[in-house]
Amino acid sequence: MTAQNEISIGSLTVSNNRPFTLFGGMNVLESRELALEVAATYKEITDRIGIPYVFKASFDKANRSSIHSFRGPGLVRGCEILAEIKETYNVPVISDVHEPHQAKPAAEVIDVLQLPAFLCRQTDLVVALAEAGRPVNVKKAQFLAAHEMSHIIKKFEEAGNKKILLCERGTSFGYNNLVVDPLNFGLMKRTGCPVVFDVTHSLQIPGGRNDSADGRRQAVFELMLAGMSQGIGGLFLESHPEPANAKCDGPCALPLDKLETFLTQAKAIDDLVKGLDTVEVE
Repeated sequence: MTAQNEISIGSLTVSNNRPFTLFGGMNVLESRELALEVAATYKEITDRIGIPYVFKASFDKANRSSIHSFRGPGLVRGCEILAEIKETYNVPVISDVHEPHQAKPAAEVIDVLQLPAFLCRQTDLVVALAEAGRPVNVKKAQFLAAHEMSHIIKKFEEAGNKKILLCERGTSFGYNNLVVDPLNFGLMKRTGCPVVFDVTHSLQIPGGRNDSADGRRQAVFELMLAGMSQGIGGLFLESHPEPANAKCDGPCALPLDKLETFLTQAKAIDDLVKGLDTVEVE
């Protein structure tokens, strides 16, 4: 069996062999007030039911379908909001970085830098994120096979950073569809890296609307249960108090008032699977 790496994020330790860590929050920082509301809800629930927690929100969504789509407050203001959330709720934070020059200033605040799926093969961005020194959550591109993630891991290692998490977020299946292959979790776990399942982005229907992606949030519970059955290191989740009015990816977002039920079920599956004896088949 491949030895499973342990990645430290503040006081947390993420590993496929440990209880899962939640990387949860909202898609994009719509406002300071909403971010604080969402963070407070996550923090209260995860503390109460015992789930290690990292707050997630994007300071800039640079890959929107339309030039007119909302992108967020930008690097400077976004990091100010994320810093306030860190201090107020005593939680680490994660956010995606789209350009090499953003990596170092973002790393001054952000505990986990995220490499977006469409950019995961961009060598200059990989090197910049590696050199920033923080753990990096690498989204598997929709066009890559799971075994190809080994090439990206090698890039990071050769740039001096072995603190890598691998994130499954679905594979393109024809036009305007994503499919999650459960075999991908095992393939990526064999690298030793903690594996994270991005359940909400896996529900996207790319190009499903005239100027944005559509989604299938009605299937979020079923897909979460399937992913958590694979014994992984983390779950990535986006929620919103009013998904229909979210400024980005509302069709995929979990309604915030369903969060406690959702996380209770996720934890139950994770506890069950990790309590089973490991069986290897040659």
